[in-house]
Order: sequence, then structure tokens, then C-alpha cells
Amino acid sequence: MKSLKYIILLSVTVLAVMSQVGCSDDFEEYNQDPFALTNTDLESDYRLVGEPFINIVRNIYVHTPAWITQLQQNLMGDVYSGYMMPPTPFAGNSNNMNYNLVDGWNTWAWNPGYQNVMAPALIVEQNAGDEFPEFLAWLKIIKVEGMHRVSDIFGPIIYTEFGNVAEDGSIAYDCEPDLFNAYFADLDEGISGLEAFLATGAASPFVAFDEVYGGDVAQWIKFANTLRLRLAIRISKIDPALAKTQGEKALSHPMGLLVTNDDNFTVKNDVDHPVNTINSAWNDIRMGAPMESILVGYNDPRLSLYFQPALQENVAGQFKGIRQGIEIADKATYVNYSALQDLGNVQLMVAAEAYFLQAEAALRGWNTGTTAQDAYELGITTSFDQYGAGGVADYIADNTSTPIPYVDVNNEVNSVPAGDQNLSQATIAWDEGADFETKLEKIITQKWISLFPDGQEAWSEFRRTGYPKLFPVVINNSGGEVNTQEQIKRIRYISGEYTQNPGGVDSGISCLGGADSAGAPLWWDVD
Repeated sequence: MKSLKYIILLSVTVLAVMSQVGCSDDFEEYNQDPFALTNTDLESDYRLVGEPFINIVRNIYVHTPAWITQLQQNLMGDVYSGYMMPPTPFAGNSNNMNYNLVDGWNTWAWNPGYQNVMAPALIVEQNAGDEFPEFLAWLKIIKVEGMHRVSDIFGPIIYTEFGNVAEDGSIAYDCEPDLFNAYFADLDEGISGLEAFLATGAASPFVAFDEVYGGDVAQWIKFANTLRLRLAIRISKIDPALAKTQGEKALSHPMGLLVTNDDNFTVKNDVDHPVNTINSAWNDIRMGAPMESILVGYNDPRLSLYFQPALQENVAGQFKGIRQGIEIADKATYVNYSALQDLGNVQLMVAAEAYFLQAEAALRGWNTGTTAQDAYELGITTSFDQYGAGGVADYIADNTSTPIPYVDVNNEVNSVPAGDQNLSQATIAWDEGADFETKLEKIITQKWISLFPDGQEAWSEFRRTGYPKLFPVVINNSGGEVNTQEQIKRIRYISGEYTQNPGGVDSGISCLGGADSAGAPLWWDVD
């Protein structure tokens, strides 16, 4: 068996810059002698199996340093989702924003999943053995949350074979159908393991290591059920039978889903949200144009809770977003469009999402115990409650407001006029007599608003459904790789994997069924 350190080095890119960041120090921590703690220490405070969970959860979405977060998600999912756009013309204004993908950036969408999720998870699995099944169960759930976000970016990835090096020195990728089967199997094991622990009546051993639910085992089961429903909905077009089976399993579980905002998956620690640094200290991110179009058009009370009014003189006091993939001469041109409000704890799932998942499940004819309309309206209400926004009854009843045309006062070529095919006509109020797609657009548009600021999940849902309607790039620097109207579908595999694990990359490309292209749709993106 190759050493763990060799396995990690083979399955992730280890660039020279890693020596300059805190994450590189974790390798030494993970590979310390496990016998540094005595058996008595292990039994009394669970440190050997528990402490890695802190690092894992903090790096599903990297908390620090902020520049890694910027590359992991902010200059990718946060922009492709329509939530945000940088005013900064990085790399001479030819970069991820206009589909000239920067490999050195995208490395950091791949590395944290292996360096800070899968590597410490393997340590926990090796040290827990049969002695601590509750920690292994907890780990199964967290691994699925961490790694489905990576596969939502790249497609086929290393998951079930992590830690297994083939004779040719490669680590195989899992095709996406196999990934989802593995995710569902891990959720099965995680939920049943936590249920078995609850049945013992013992005190939770997770308290000192759980920065999400404070050691509340029942809350982790509710989260796992909701995560299962998210993944079931994700594959509802490509494999409707499996999706329905898994979705109804989540919906019928006696412990239920996330219900109130007290159930939200937010990581509670003393590190400031990294986007606050990107937004306020660096002035490197601003509101996206679709956010302006939709929230202003809907007179949405959450608008001023998400964003600040613009400071640019000719639009001062208004909410102005930047369109993705445009010509930006210099940072000063757009830096005084709307900044974000300061964010609190890192948020990876909210109760509002659970209701919108139920709404779509009901729309698809699954056994949900509710109606699509009731779940849809509860989703909106729960999102309003999360932000303390008023006027939800009037908002839900609004059957006339629609997204507004987008006007770029700095450059008219970037504007999106009335009647443009990319401008949504969706209203808010539920219409039971509407067709399937009209109802789905309402659900996903409101879900998109409630998921903010998690652009990674919002981008995934946009690719899956085409909703909400987002404005395509004005400048497409992909050289024909990405269709402008269809928009970017995935991120290409990073150069480090081509160097360190060429056999694995080949297996991933084979799963894609074509080329390693940013225009290649993922398995579940069938439209």
C-alpha cells in the first residue's frame, strides 16, 4: 500500500504556492504519529477522530485565506450563478468571467476537496476503526456534502477510489451515475449510523468538534435527509426513477427535513466570512446584473439586505449590478456599482431550500405530503423570515411584477432591453392553472433568490433547469468551446491532474463521453 502522503500528492495538484498558505501546514498535522495521544486520551475526549472534522467543515467552503475562497467559488460559481461579478479586469480582462479559464485559479476549486476533506476523512476512517462508528457515520454525511460540490463543478471526480492507487500509479475517477449511487449509499450508512447512536441514549461525542449543529445528532440526520432530497432533485431529469425513490426516502423519513431557520447549515466560528474581505477590503466583487433585474423588478424586500446602493454619481442610491463577461477597461469603471452587505456565518444549506425542493418534488408527482403551492409559499416565507424581511403576504400575492430590463449606464452594449429572450417574464404569485415549465420557473427563481450567497448551488440549479433566466456573456473568450447562449457547463480538469494522475483524468474524460470541455454538460444537465 502506498503511503497516505503519496496518495494525496498523486490525487491533488501540489503547486509551489501551497508552501505559502496555511492549508499546506495541514499535511504535517494529518500525518502526525497517531500514537501521540494515549488510548485514555482517545476514549475521554475523542480528539484523534474528532479534531479533523473542524478542518473538514471549514474547508467545504474555504474560510481562510480569502484568496482561496475567491478562486474556489467567488470567481466561478458566484459569477456563473448571476449573483455577483467582479469590477476588476483580472488577467487583462480575459479570464473565467468571459470563459478564458485560468487553470491556476481553478486548481483551488479542486484542491480543497482532496487536501482538506478527503485526506483528513481518510485519517478519521483509519483511526476510528470499529471503535467509533458514530464518527464514521457523521463523516459519511459530511463527505457527501463536501464532494458533491466538487463534482458539480468538474463532473466525474475521484471519490470511491480515493486512497487506492492502481498498478500504473493512477487513481480512477467515478462516472457521475456511480458518484450519485455512492452519495446515496453513504447517506444511507450515515443516517442509519446516527440513528443507531441516538438509540443508545448516550451523550453526543461531537460537541467539541461540531461548528454547525453543536453536536446535535438529530440535526445532522435532518440535514442528511435534505441533502438526499437535493441530490435526488438534481438527477430528476436524467434518472427519474432513482430520483423519485431517493427523494421519497428523504421525504418519508420520520426525523424530517430542515424546517426552520434554526436548522440552517451555517458554519459558526470566529473567522469573518471571506467574501466580506473580497467585497469590502479588496473591492473585488459587486452585485451581478441578474440580481438587479430580478430583485428590483420584484420589489423584493431582501434586496437591501443582500446589497448596498450604488455610489457611482449617475446611479447613486440605486441598486446596480455588473453584467458577466463584459469589456472592463479598469476597476474604477464599475467599482462603485452595488457592493454586497456584510455576510455572517458561511451558509451551505437553508430551510427555505428544503421547501423549494419539496415544491419541485410535488410538481414532479412525488409523494410529498404537501402541494407544490404550499411548499413554494413556505419557501418564500422562510427566506423572508431568515432575513427579517416584511411584506411577505403581499409579495406572494403579486401576480404582475416581473424582472426589469437591465441598463448599463457605463456602456449601453451591455444592456438587456425589454423583449430580449434572456429577460424573464416570470411573476411571483402561484398559478395552479399554469403549465409545468411556468411553475418550475417560479420555483427555481425564488429558490435562486433564497440560496444567496451560495453561488455554487445556484449555478448547479441554473444548469439543471435553465432558471432563472440569466444574461449570457457579451465577450466569449472560449474560442468556441462554450456556446454563448447555453453558457458555461463545467470547469476543465486542472493541469496538475494531467501531470500527477493522467490515467485518472483519462477515466474522467471517458465518463464525460467526449472532450474535457467547459461546454460539455454534466450527466444531470440533460437540457
